[in-house]
Amino acid sequence: MTFPHLKITFLGTGTSTGVPMVACTCEVCTSTDSNDNRLRSSIMIQSASTTIIVDATPDFRYQMLRENIKHIDAILITHSHKDHVAGVDDTRPFQFFSHLPTEIYGNNMSLEGVRNEIPYAFDTTKYPGIPKVNLHEVSLDPFVIGDIPVIPILVWHYKMPVYGFRFGKFTYITDANRIDAKEKEKIVGSEILVLNALRKEPHISHFTLQQAIELVKELKIPRAYFTHISHQLGLHKAVNDLLPGGIQLAYDGLKIEI
Repeated sequence: MTFPHLKITFLGTGTSTGVPMVACTCEVCTSTDSNDNRLRSSIMIQSASTTIIVDATPDFRYQMLRENIKHIDAILITHSHKDHVAGVDDTRPFQFFSHLPTEIYGNNMSLEGVRNEIPYAFDTTKYPGIPKVNLHEVSLDPFVIGDIPVIPILVWHYKMPVYGFRFGKFTYITDANRIDAKEKEKIVGSEILVLNALRKEPHISHFTLQQAIELVKELKIPRAYFTHISHQLGLHKAVNDLLPGGIQLAYDGLKIEI
């Protein structure tokens, strides 16, 4: 299979509360380093002709404005938690100018989360100005959006099934603390892996920093970026300086190509 050249933009790299966290006065939340300011986690995948957003966060509007995005082809939803679906209503401006609905892809649970987030969009009585979306339920079978092939990867967020996605040699996984052996096989061969690393201390539903490092080494991924970071992980520069070669903390606005 031929894969297009891709540009990946990190729209947000923070956990569900974002960083700084409201009301917190820790050294991370009061840091003057812009890399310690993290919106909710999301990425944008772009080929020459296709733009895909992974997760519509509560910061979606600002993320689109910051990157000066005029058109998107689809949104992939990893799972139904608020910090990954709350921005769906903010897709309306794209619809105003394109006169087309927003195409949203995810498993059944993710799409149900979208329905619950914007129930007024699915009422039989259509209020003027409501978001117009097409929901596409996807399984673990590969599919294509525009010219970008997508391979879903099942990961576990405690007991919740979450989808990671592989795009050619690039794999993106957020909100996970366990990946079954069969699904790990889908990641092997990736040149770049993005993985959640919430904090250093154990967590019931997220990889710790050390667990994320160990998984990168196990899968023999040459380059990795950690995301979905909380203020508990520590200052960006301090943590980044201690990471093994080939592994970095992602930050908002980071752009990579593959």
